[in-house]
Amino acid sequence: MGAYILRRLLLIIPTLFGIMVINFTLTQFVPGGPIEQIIARIEGEGDVFGAISGGGSDFGASVTSGESAQGGSEYVGARGLPADFIADLEREFGFDKPPVERFFTMIWNYMRLDFGQSYFRSIGVFELVAEKLPVSITLGLWSTLLSYVISIPLGIRKAVRDGSTFDTWTSGLIIVAYAIPGFLFAILLLVLFAGGTYWQIFPLRGLTSDNWESLSLVGKVADYFWHIALPVIASSISGFATLTLLTKNSFLDEIKKQYVITARAKGVKESRVLYGHVFRNAMLIVIAGFPALFVSVFFGGSLIIETIFSLDGLGRLGFEAAVARDYPVIFGTLFVFSLLGLLIGILSDLMYVFVDPRIDFEKREA
Repeated sequence: MGAYILRRLLLIIPTLFGIMVINFTLTQFVPGGPIEQIIARIEGEGDVFGAISGGGSDFGASVTSGESAQGGSEYVGARGLPADFIADLEREFGFDKPPVERFFTMIWNYMRLDFGQSYFRSIGVFELVAEKLPVSITLGLWSTLLSYVISIPLGIRKAVRDGSTFDTWTSGLIIVAYAIPGFLFAILLLVLFAGGTYWQIFPLRGLTSDNWESLSLVGKVADYFWHIALPVIASSISGFATLTLLTKNSFLDEIKKQYVITARAKGVKESRVLYGHVFRNAMLIVIAGFPALFVSVFFGGSLIIETIFSLDGLGRLGFEAAVARDYPVIFGTLFVFSLLGLLIGILSDLMYVFVDPRIDFEKREA
């Protein structure tokens, strides 16, 4: 197993490099780079040199990545600005260097865990991600746990009572839940329970209350769960449906096997058959898929849910960076997320071995 893990870890390097190459190349053809964003801001403010001198620190000095720099006269809307001023901007962002040089400079910095500084915020990318990360982890972790706590017992119950009225009605509810988009369900929760039209039970926005610092430990925990209740429910709705059906089908496949029939013929109690024999084999794919489900919730619906519930997490950060062409933030978060995703893939394989030690990936590869 050690050799398999080592090979997977080594494969992370070319995979991660390929992801960064593809995305960096695509940005060279995207119009409206950071310099054009700054020019638009400056012309909108009407004070060219005052805006740059007053906010120069916010525009950053990180030479990490970016769109291919064109001549100052070629920037749309820049004809009223001095060419020297445009050239200074290009040097500040590092766009006076060839794209290949900028790319390898970025990769070298990332290898040293130097993710640069945001173009439009007075903060480093690493600090910015660390600031937003707890919100997204909160949504991903609790949504995944809630899905498992509900889906596994419900899926087992549906498998045991397959074809019954209970199975039919719950399947209908699950299909409806799966069909409802997460953002629409989130809006429905706000309308019903956050003072939209009916009841004011849960807060409308934020992760904590304004007086959170003055609360006791118990009060802080209660306030925290009070705020995350609706976002977590909205995030877990689709994963809950998928996981329930997966659990049911896994149990049905195992129940029909010969060892279950033999155990029942020997007079083993039904609970012992289900939870002593069937559960371990049926839950292999379900439990081992925990890391993948967490990542899908973490990355998939975070943007919409965070926007609807006014949560300042990584989803909104990535969206705002993409709109503003804040390339250090875009590429820094892409690098971190891609690395996490690849590591989670290895963790999923280890979960398979943990749940069922009979699995040997090295022999399967051979």
